[in-house]
Amino acid sequence: MRHFWNWVKNADETRTLFLEGVIAEESWFSDEVTPAMFKEELFAGSGPILLHINSPGGDCIAASQIYTMLMDYPHDITVQIDGMAASAASVIAMAGTKVCMSPTSMMMIHNPFTCAMGDSDEMRKAIQLLDEVKESIINAYEIKTGLSRTKLSHLMDSETWMNALKAKELGFCDEVLYTGTGGGKPDDVSGFSFARRTADACLMNRVIASMPKPAPVAVKPETAKVEPEPTPVEPEPEPTVPEPEPETDDRVKAADLEKRLALLK
Repeated sequence: MRHFWNWVKNADETRTLFLEGVIAEESWFSDEVTPAMFKEELFAGSGPILLHINSPGGDCIAASQIYTMLMDYPHDITVQIDGMAASAASVIAMAGTKVCMSPTSMMMIHNPFTCAMGDSDEMRKAIQLLDEVKESIINAYEIKTGLSRTKLSHLMDSETWMNALKAKELGFCDEVLYTGTGGGKPDDVSGFSFARRTADACLMNRVIASMPKPAPVAVKPETAKVEPEPTPVEPEPEPTVPEPEPETDDRVKAADLEKRLALLK
């Protein structure tokens, strides 16, 4: 494995450690050789250490082990961030007895991520794992900065980039190099952080506000629908009952004769 660290022994017997590039391009998970090698080199000498960091981050397991080893080291460790301490590299920086940043350097913290494959149960296990890894990272940030876990969680959710002044303001850094501010807070400058999600939302709002509003469309009133009048239905003619025929003269005459004969009797 190619080392991402390099030791330099100075003429005054002080020890300098350079941590550059991706931390553990090959994972330290289930690796007993590389962590043991780093630990052996770390404890091979004694005295204060100046640790230079310029790294985009890398393996959380490797960062955790290095952080623990540095915390166990019995002498002072001064961390100097020369270019960038992002992701897992920011965790290692938290192990410094004193953390200094170049005024042009950056620090970035974000949520851990991984790749997962499998069914829904495996996906839930991956989510639970990432949640626990995040809590373990917050532990290191909380010890160094004294910020609340909720505040740190929000900073990680937003993938926050901090320049040296902002990192110092939030407690991730103790000193900004070459400014003469030492451990105090500068009075005439203020820090700046870049939160990815916040910036995305702000940019989207500006884009929406700059978009031309559509002209109002005139809506014609709907014409009342005229229902056709129903066709009148003529009542069916009532059936006619034939009138009885008038009695003939012969029938009248016969009745008169019967009446007369009855009188004669």
